[in-house]
Amino acid sequence: MSETEAGTAGEEPVGLRERKRRRMYADVSDTAVRLFLAKGFDAVSVAEVAAEAGISKPTLFRYFPAKEDLVLHRIADHEDEAARVVSGERDPVAALRRHFLAGLDRRDPVTGLCDAPEVLAFHALLYGTPSLVARAYAHQERSEEALAEALGGGLGARLAAGQIIAVQRVLALDNWRRIAAGERLAEVAPEAVRAAERAFGVLEGVLAHLRPGA
Repeated sequence: MSETEAGTAGEEPVGLRERKRRRMYADVSDTAVRLFLAKGFDAVSVAEVAAEAGISKPTLFRYFPAKEDLVLHRIADHEDEAARVVSGERDPVAALRRHFLAGLDRRDPVTGLCDAPEVLAFHALLYGTPSLVARAYAHQERSEEALAEALGGGLGARLAAGQIIAVQRVLALDNWRRIAAGERLAEVAPEAVRAAERAFGVLEGVLAHLRPGA
């Protein structure tokens, strides 16, 4: 394998050093999440995570400035997802609608429509820990900022981005809550699709100005 190998489609080749850095992030995050799920977020210290991961505490903080970031690393790659989806699209809301529906179809955990035990446990950890919920708002704000920039910037774009990200978050949270409460995935799935269709239909009407010529 060459030192610079291609990443996913459309991305620049990833060098060996960068791959090692990403692997370190993932390994430490996975170790932390495993400990948090077993003992509880507040019951596990950063020093314990560092020791379990085989690194020093200062090294851990170089990778993860806050304890909460050890968990939120799992969703960090979704921060600019919406921005990537609308890039080059003439109808950004329609593109995001297609993307979200495709995520539902493949049971992507980010849509909340996933009943894998490890995914349900992770979401229970995330949504059940106040400090993680608070930290997740920063993730949401960065998603909004990236999407607003992709939509052209300015107040109108920021307002549109805020509505879009909020709709995606509410849809995903409702899906997760229903499945976590014991509803069967097969029962939730068709209703999740209908809810997404309705929500994005409203967005397409409200945000019609985002389409060229509208």
